[in-house]
Amino acid sequence: MEKTNEHTFYVLECLDGSYYAGYTNDLSKRVSVHNSGKGAKYTRARRPVSCIYQEVHETKQLAMKAEYAFKQLNKKNKIEYISKGIRGEQL
Repeated sequence: MEKTNEHTFYVLECLDGSYYAGYTNDLSKRVSVHNSGKGAKYTRARRPVSCIYQEVHETKQLAMKAEYAFKQLNKKNKIEYISKGIRGEQL
């Protein structure tokens, strides 16, 4: 198995409309793991999930810092963060 140099912070939208944020170096594989029920405990009961946002960072530390910052936001600010990122605005 090959490791990539991509360090991705991602946000999943769960079936119940809630968000799950995480870090990975293989996004498609990680989303598949979540949807198979073998991912995070949080997403197991909220499947299927879909990836609604991602940011690629140069280092694992930067990606994990972005994940932590996102998790500190309330739902309204999370929605705003995602929409700005999708539109390509400066975050």
